[in-house]
Amino acid sequence: MQMSRDTLRSAYRQMRVIRAFEDAVNRAFAGGEIPGFVHLYSGQEACAVGVCMHLSDQDYIGSTHRGHGHCIAKGCDVDGMMMEIFGKAGGLCGGKGGSMHIADIERGMLGANAIVGGSPPLAVGAALTAKTLATGRVAVAFTGDGGSNQGTMFEAMNMAVVLSLPVIFVVENNGYGEGTGVDYAVGSRNIAARAAGFGMPAKCIDGMDFFAVHEAMAEAVEHAQKVGPSFIEARCVRHHGHYCGDPQSYRSKEELESARLDGDPLLRFRVRVGDSALLDMTELDAIDVEIEAQIAAAVQRARAAADPAPSALMADVYLNY
Repeated sequence: MQMSRDTLRSAYRQMRVIRAFEDAVNRAFAGGEIPGFVHLYSGQEACAVGVCMHLSDQDYIGSTHRGHGHCIAKGCDVDGMMMEIFGKAGGLCGGKGGSMHIADIERGMLGANAIVGGSPPLAVGAALTAKTLATGRVAVAFTGDGGSNQGTMFEAMNMAVVLSLPVIFVVENNGYGEGTGVDYAVGSRNIAARAAGFGMPAKCIDGMDFFAVHEAMAEAVEHAQKVGPSFIEARCVRHHGHYCGDPQSYRSKEELESARLDGDPLLRFRVRVGDSALLDMTELDAIDVEIEAQIAAAVQRARAAADPAPSALMADVYLNY
């Protein structure tokens, strides 16, 4: 698929925002400024951006505990996200959700989810709504390789096929479910082939290659709108541990070094567009500088923002029907 220079610049900008955001969150968490747990998305930027560039605000995504990249790629406000992670009243969920529970329904972001394998049933429900109301919308369920083993995932895929729903299952296989290697935890050792057994198209792609993800998602969206569900296994590498502070004793020093060099989707994007003379490196360098300033300002605003009022403690906790 031929992409314009503006589209390529937009893709790089989104990936750079995710990387800078995660770097800033990592520093703030290490400094004791952020409560709770944080799971960084660095290294998987091409997947979130390649997928979400095909979606509008009216389309839906369900996320995971490692959801910052999905939120940003879906268009969630970066300032609102940073305030949420800092636990401030101006956060997208009033400072109550934190890192693992960011949601923005107006953007079609159904929420990051600390339940492993929690997003596929949500996405199937959203897709059922879209089909029933004939809105033409699609839903995407982001899941990790660990979550791909959950019964919720299997039941959601089966229901999606039975009902021919406009849903796309995206498994970001970064090699580890927490600290358990995928070669041990997935009996078939082929997540995409296992998904195909439910009766839908399924493919395995290089999740660190923005162009591969973008192309696969274009096909998946068209299939969802005309036929029904499909499955994408995007193989990628996470740059950090399962959570901030994870000692990563299950990964060798050589593997960690390789992840930052060979497994960097931003560097690979720069090489691709540079070698093809699609973009000038000075343009991308200028984007880097701009984004670093944007994220630094977001951190400062989050630090200065007000905490939630005690009176808001019980608000938005239960919904009465």
